[in-house]
Formats: sequence, C-alpha cells, structure tokens
Amino acid sequence: MTMAMTCLSRIRINPLRAESRRLLANPRAMHAAVMAGVPDPERILWRLDADNPHRPHIFVLTRSKPDWTHLVEMAGWPGADGEHAAVRDYAPLLDRVAAGREFAFRLTANPVQNTMAPAHPTPAQAVRIAARVDKERTRGFRLGHRTASAQLEWFLNRTGRWGFEVPASPTDPPSREVRIVDRRRNSFAKNGRGPQVTFNSVTFEGRLRVTDAEPFRRHLVDGIGPSKAYGCGLLTLAPLPRTKS
Repeated sequence: MTMAMTCLSRIRINPLRAESRRLLANPRAMHAAVMAGVPDPERILWRLDADNPHRPHIFVLTRSKPDWTHLVEMAGWPGADGEHAAVRDYAPLLDRVAAGREFAFRLTANPVQNTMAPAHPTPAQAVRIAARVDKERTRGFRLGHRTASAQLEWFLNRTGRWGFEVPASPTDPPSREVRIVDRRRNSFAKNGRGPQVTFNSVTFEGRLRVTDAEPFRRHLVDGIGPSKAYGCGLLTLAPLPRTKS
C-alpha cells in the first residue's frame, strides 16, 4: 500500500549563519521556510534534529517532490562539498511496513492532555471559564504535560492506536525500549505579531514493533499529536543495529 506523501528530505543547516539562527530559534519561521520548498500548499511534517549543535539537520516529509535550494542558500553551506539536501522516495519504506516488523525510531511530539479545569489558568483561560453557561457543551483546554514521566506515559499509552508497540527492555523487563533524548519549551508570537504560542516538544527514540500496518502507515504520513506545523509529529524509522553474535 503506497500513500500520497512520497518524499523524505534531510537538509544540513549551518548554525553559524544569521538566518540559520533565526530559523532554529523560531518554529514559526522554520515552518515558513520549509513550506517554501514545495510549489503548491500542502500539509508538511518537519523535525529539527540538533544532537550535534554544530551540524543540525531538518527532516521534512512532503506529498510532492520539493526543492530546497532556497534553504541551502540562506541557511546551509551552498558552496561546500557534500550532499546539502538529500531527497528520498518514501514509498519503498511504506511498502516494507508489515505487522511484526521492528525498527529503530525517532519522534518529536507535543504531549498534551485535555481538561475542563486548569489548575493554574492563564488570563485568557480564566475569561473562558467565567463565561461558561453549559459546561457539557464547552470545549476543554489543551494543556501540555510538563514532566518527563508524564510525557513518557503519554507516549506509551498511545502507541497501540498508532499501530505499534514498544518492546520491553531485555535487560530491564519492566522498562520499555524508549528514552527521551530532548525536551524543549517553545514560545513565540503567532503570525509574528499575534498572541504568544507556548508548547513543550519532546523527542523520543528507541525500538518499535508494528502491530497494525494500516494505522501505522497513516501516522507515518499524517503525523502524531498536535503542533505539527511547529516541528512536531514526524516519526522516522531506521534499521535496527546489528547485534554481535
């Protein structure tokens, strides 16, 4: 089964350039930059991987073949050696997905919960709470999980609906083969001048086993959780490292 979104790109970013620093510091600005890589408006998933702060990379999943010339020229190493923007057809990976297959994975997500009564409401939330007439018909508030334990629990409680499971650790069976490798609090003005947008992004990596291929493929291409425009939701896979016999 081949899905509509077909290209996974990996773009090298030069963190020493002024434009790069602006993009790396502002998910809204980075979203605008990756959207400029496709000819027609579409839903894009992207993720910043900055394990090495001297050589960060942007991963982008698109429904059409992109052109990253603009991003390399303003935020990369346009005159240097090497592959500045690798673009790969995503269909072969999607075709290999089957129940029981295992992969190494990485996901940056925004773990959230919905509640009707925030413990510490913001001024805007307080106005909404005070204006309620029929609580049964009022939309709740989406709040981010703040602690690593709550964020990990959020992830593990939802893997089944996403079509996979995280196996138990062979050395510590109660634990699962997943770890949090990065946690960030992001804050910026919406549309550059609007209200402040604040959310927590968490990067998980580990090993997964596919349990239901159809929802798994769907979440690979549609993303996981909220804040997809701001660098969350992209689940990427890699072959598991070979173990020595």
